[in-house]
Amino acid sequence: MDEKLQYPIGKYELQPFSEELKNQFLQKIEHIPNDLERAIQDLNKTQLQTPYREGGWTVQQVVHHLADANINLYIRVKKALTEDNPPIFAYIQNAWTDLEDVKIVHPQISVDLIKALNVRLLMLFSSLKNDDWNKTVYHPDMKKSEISVWDLLGKYVWHNKHHTTHITSLRKRMGW
Repeated sequence: MDEKLQYPIGKYELQPFSEELKNQFLQKIEHIPNDLERAIQDLNKTQLQTPYREGGWTVQQVVHHLADANINLYIRVKKALTEDNPPIFAYIQNAWTDLEDVKIVHPQISVDLIKALNVRLLMLFSSLKNDDWNKTVYHPDMKKSEISVWDLLGKYVWHNKHHTTHITSLRKRMGW
């Protein structure tokens, strides 16, 4: 498997907290929905059903996955901020991308959902005090079981760019 196709911007690496990096992340959040919308702009049904790599999800599945992942992130951050190290659980992403709504609903609906959710996330992250970044959720299935709000933010920014780049890289390779 070509790792460059699977991880076109590299694998996620946790960065230590800094005000400068926080401000960079917050600025990037503002662009997430529009970057995704541009990535799928003018794609036809056949193109939306094209996997971004062999064995990978279709463009349509990627977009709906981002909406699902961002909804889960929103809930995880809210739990971290309002509960003491609450448990969170994984969801079976591949199974979610095989559900009928993913197959039937046009991906623009998920882009619109991400636009609305992004407004809430940006306001929430922008309102945090320094101590809030250290609050955690507990993920019993992960090697690093305690995940901080700071790490959730960094992974959110990376994850959206990672999948949007899957689409833009596919477009470039296919000459779309």
